[in-house]
Amino acid sequence: MKAILFTKYGSPDVLQFTDVEKPIPGDDEVLVKVHAASANPADWHIMRGEPFLARLVNGLFKPKHPRLGADVAGRVEATGKNVTQFHAGDEVFGELSLNKMGSFAEYVCASEDTFALKPVNMTFEQAAAVPLAAFTALQGLRDKGQIQSGQKVLINGASGGVGTFAVQIAKSYGAEVTGVCSTRNLELVRSIGADHVIDYTKEDFTNNGQRYDLIFDAIGNRSVSDLKRALTPNGIGSIAGFTSLPLLFSAMFFGGKQVGLMETASANKKDLLFIKELLESGKIVPVIDRAYPLSETPEAIRYLETSRARGKVVITVEHK
Repeated sequence: MKAILFTKYGSPDVLQFTDVEKPIPGDDEVLVKVHAASANPADWHIMRGEPFLARLVNGLFKPKHPRLGADVAGRVEATGKNVTQFHAGDEVFGELSLNKMGSFAEYVCASEDTFALKPVNMTFEQAAAVPLAAFTALQGLRDKGQIQSGQKVLINGASGGVGTFAVQIAKSYGAEVTGVCSTRNLELVRSIGADHVIDYTKEDFTNNGQRYDLIFDAIGNRSVSDLKRALTPNGIGSIAGFTSLPLLFSAMFFGGKQVGLMETASANKKDLLFIKELLESGKIVPVIDRAYPLSETPEAIRYLETSRARGKVVITVEHK
């Protein structure tokens, strides 16, 4: 089968579209014929080995696990003897664990608990755009942010892959949502349900006098002191990403109980089924910026690295 591999750290130029052995499912696994995957910042961080601390997991000088791609949607091809949840032909979606990535390929094998049946109203491309970003938004808002109905919630980075889900998930909880994005994305963020939008090129949400019960920072480009200034006295700041190590350490050591990093999003069946219900009810709809064929994955990652993607970047897999 065809797959994307990388045998050394570096730019998207290190990615190879090559032939590999087709996997065989274990007793508790399903073999999925991939129809679509999606790219996430985790892919290019792992590809580049940045920040350097990330190499402690995947190898200091070269990757021990040479595959990328966590999000996947496709059709069950075969099942192990202990599998009870799925049968050949079932359409499924899910997220592979970050230490067992590999959805940038024609086939993947994973535990049956990795997957859920694909929402009936979603294409493979739409379903593949969901898991990792939606897990991050849901768990950042619910677990770290303790979101409640009626709260004033601000999403920083509202037009990105995680941010577009965060806006919609926050609305599904009954929050009054403000989205922060650039000028060109204001209408997009309004269209997915934001009650208010702030153009960060013209207004600083940490200095405009407004206060929020919850700030979900999907990009991590503001300091802890900035976020605290924009929170109510009992407000919570939940940071999903960070753009520099100083910001990371600031959040870890100076955030206190009010502002802090959310834990790494955890893929789990319960939350996947909850997200599936939101998708099928129409409460969240994936926003897809561009789609690239599997052979052009390097270009997809290169575009994602510009940080200008509106929503998600999808990888499509055609089978002859």
